[in-house]
Amino acid sequence: VQLQASGGGLVQAGGSLRLVCAASGRTFTNYHMSWFRQAPGKGREFVALISWSGGETTYAAAVKGRFTISRDNAKSTVYLQMNSLKFEDTAVYYCAAARRDFYSSDYSRYGDWGQGTLVTVSS
Repeated sequence: VQLQASGGGLVQAGGSLRLVCAASGRTFTNYHMSWFRQAPGKGREFVALISWSGGETTYAAAVKGRFTISRDNAKSTVYLQMNSLKFEDTAVYYCAAARRDFYSSDYSRYGDWGQGTLVTVSS
């Protein structure tokens, strides 16, 4: 599945952004979807995961209560609503797809990745 992420930008601490990831090429409901991020000089880390149906979600502790992942299967799109942004949320954000066999936050389970969208939070 091909993934195209967008919605990043520059925002002040405390502000909000919504990231969008549009999928194409394969049946969207065959995939669980996640967002990962990579800050400068750091490794890629899990942010949020949503099951193929949208009925189950999982969040990293660092974003729980501030970020919300959702999906619209009719539009083959997954979203990440980010509220109360902090300086440490600054990173390139990637959407990724994992086959329905694997509901996991382990990035090695994800075979398809978007190109990334940069989120910069100013303090």
